Amino acid sequence: MKAATAAATATATGTATPTPPAATATTASGRVLVMGAGSVGCHVGGCLQAAGVGVDLVGRPRTLDALHTHGLRTTDLDGGHRHVPAAALSLHRQVATLTAKPALVLLCVKSRATAEAARELAAHLPAGTPVLSLQNGLHNAAQAMAAAPGLRVLPGMVPFNIAELAPGHFHRGTTGRLAAQADPALLPWQAVFEAAGLPLDLHADLAPVQWGKLLLNLNNPVNALSGLPLRAQLLDARHRRQFAALVSEALSVLATAGIRPARLTPLPWPLLVRVLRCPTPLFRVIAARMLRIDPLARSSMADDLALGRPTEIQALCGEIVRLARSQDISAPLNADMVARIEALAH
Repeated sequence: MKAATAAATATATGTATPTPPAATATTASGRVLVMGAGSVGCHVGGCLQAAGVGVDLVGRPRTLDALHTHGLRTTDLDGGHRHVPAAALSLHRQVATLTAKPALVLLCVKSRATAEAARELAAHLPAGTPVLSLQNGLHNAAQAMAAAPGLRVLPGMVPFNIAELAPGHFHRGTTGRLAAQADPALLPWQAVFEAAGLPLDLHADLAPVQWGKLLLNLNNPVNALSGLPLRAQLLDARHRRQFAALVSEALSVLATAGIRPARLTPLPWPLLVRVLRCPTPLFRVIAARMLRIDPLARSSMADDLALGRPTEIQALCGEIVRLARSQDISAPLNADMVARIEALAH
């Protein structure tokens, strides 16, 4: 799943690395390869191509067939609308069929496919090619580097929710700014992403931001089980309390491990948990900013379950369970959520 919950409406404070003045005058050139043309990959790739960037999309037949028929349409809750005609798209089932080497790769495959995708990239791209991981979870960049040590893999984070509303139509239903580990290879790309409506913040240490995103994504399985769009699910006190319980348990595990997650919402984590547990009328008032979500937005885990695809539950709740075990403690609520989702996914 490549989507944060509706609570991700603000970037972490105090962690972004300002771009040096000299770098702002330099704009990256060359093509972008989206490795994994799913919801996030198609939305980001579509925005970049609509802004004039050359984009190659590598994906599965289901998505590529839809793009070949309908073109690529991206919309958002702010009223944005972009359409790239099918004839203008560069669609590939394998990296081997690319006609030009990319200047930047966006790794957007599901976590379980990270190593395989990295090996495929390494087999066809020059050593040192920058690869930005726009995936859920904490360890995808490290897994990609282990599988393809010649590539320059950088961790990143996507804060917003993307839903596939129709074949070839990908809709951003929440807000937020992309984040990545600061690296000279990404500096020239900031202006490019900004022009495409995808502002990109670079962080000296992305790990706290990734942990913060993981906490927000603990709502993904709650949303998937609820059968509701994100906004409706967050306005349901029972589902909201379940999300709060998962976050509260995870915060306790992180504290035991000495990990401090970045704050990705206007509220500190303990206060956010308290707000989630408020009665719905009060929650509506306090969390008005959090509820700025398109009514159609839903978690990608809900899409995965609906389509019978494996989910990323092990990269979310499973990560909390494994961290708890490493500290000789337990995380029963997150463990139960892993069991429930995996039972449905088989």
